[in-house]
Amino acid sequence: MAEATRNSVIITFKPKDKRADKKKDKVEIVTSEVSSKVTVFETSKMSSMNVPRSVAPEEVAFDINQYETPIVTASLTDKEIKALKGNPNVAKVEDDGTFYALDIYPRVESLVIEGQPTVLAETIPGGVSQINAPPAWDCSRAKGIRVAVLDTGIDGAHPDLAANYKGGVSFVPGESPADGNSHGTHCAGTIAAAINGIGVVGVAPAASLYAVKVLSNSGSGQWSWLIAGISWCIANKMHVLSMSLGGGGAPSALETMCNTAFANGLLLVAAAGNSGHTPTGVPSTVGQPGKYKSVIAVSAIDSANVIAPFSSAGPEVEICANGVNVLSTIPGGGYGTKSGTSMACPHVSGAAAVVWGAHRFASNVQIWNLLGSTAFNLGPPGWDALYGYGRVDVNLAASALVPAPNVPLKP
Repeated sequence: MAEATRNSVIITFKPKDKRADKKKDKVEIVTSEVSSKVTVFETSKMSSMNVPRSVAPEEVAFDINQYETPIVTASLTDKEIKALKGNPNVAKVEDDGTFYALDIYPRVESLVIEGQPTVLAETIPGGVSQINAPPAWDCSRAKGIRVAVLDTGIDGAHPDLAANYKGGVSFVPGESPADGNSHGTHCAGTIAAAINGIGVVGVAPAASLYAVKVLSNSGSGQWSWLIAGISWCIANKMHVLSMSLGGGGAPSALETMCNTAFANGLLLVAAAGNSGHTPTGVPSTVGQPGKYKSVIAVSAIDSANVIAPFSSAGPEVEICANGVNVLSTIPGGGYGTKSGTSMACPHVSGAAAVVWGAHRFASNVQIWNLLGSTAFNLGPPGWDALYGYGRVDVNLAASALVPAPNVPLKP
């Protein structure tokens, strides 16, 4: 008899003190309801291990131990899903889905692209200079600030990244934290390529980089992987989460997980998306997770401070940075240019790291207030749906000597 088709789902449980069965762990509850083979990995304990190739992708399950978001993700049959939906300990069961890396490929050739300097000697890329990062380095290079790059992985042996790369973890079944795509390594270089006399320099050249692989080498991922990756970041006390990814139709569990991370003091930064925009930026084209209030959504501008044609926009956009023809690191020790809100996002992530390094006892809310209140306005006075509060300004935020005013996250 053929095995029943299995579908990936995200099972959110009621808090343990509100469950009908308070003595059973949520993994026990799942395994008691299913007969399909599952191998459960606890996300908080994956610092030194990844999903081995010997475990089939459909057998992989993640146990997410956060009180506010008690979740198990698994691939189950319709019969098993129905049983869990009827279990009194379960709050909801949601379908998983797919999201993508948010860089632009062939379409970039039709854009007006800023010129980039040679990489034969150490170079400060145009976007890093544009957001006034170099003047801030005298007060902070973000040493000791932990930045998680939730992406396709990182080439930790790259000469410009090796000094700052602190390790990685993969939530993609059968794939290591190594970058088989180039997207994650490119984002990592914009954040924290080191000052070492070669190649390029990142916004935060002494920040600690962690690869949290939630996108496969093909550039796509499952929401369940991202939820598991964010949980790992909470457990491992990351400061900044850089998410150059997105899509639509995400389960509500993802927003809950983002809210949990923010409530635990992490600062979440995400690409707004590459779906284009109207002249006013309304209606919104911002994807998830950038759409969430607990996540800073970053739109993309070019070197002339003009919104890029591909950039998403809308009421959820908070801030902007360069995302057109951005020069950064690629696997194998090389360098290359990419475009997209994926490239704008790490500029802001790096900025947050520098600012946190300059204000080490600040909270994630205070760091956002510094970034938002000092942004260089590009649209109408105040906030707008294309540029948010404006282009991030690292030096003004890092060198601020008084507490920043409260800047609301959107919407």
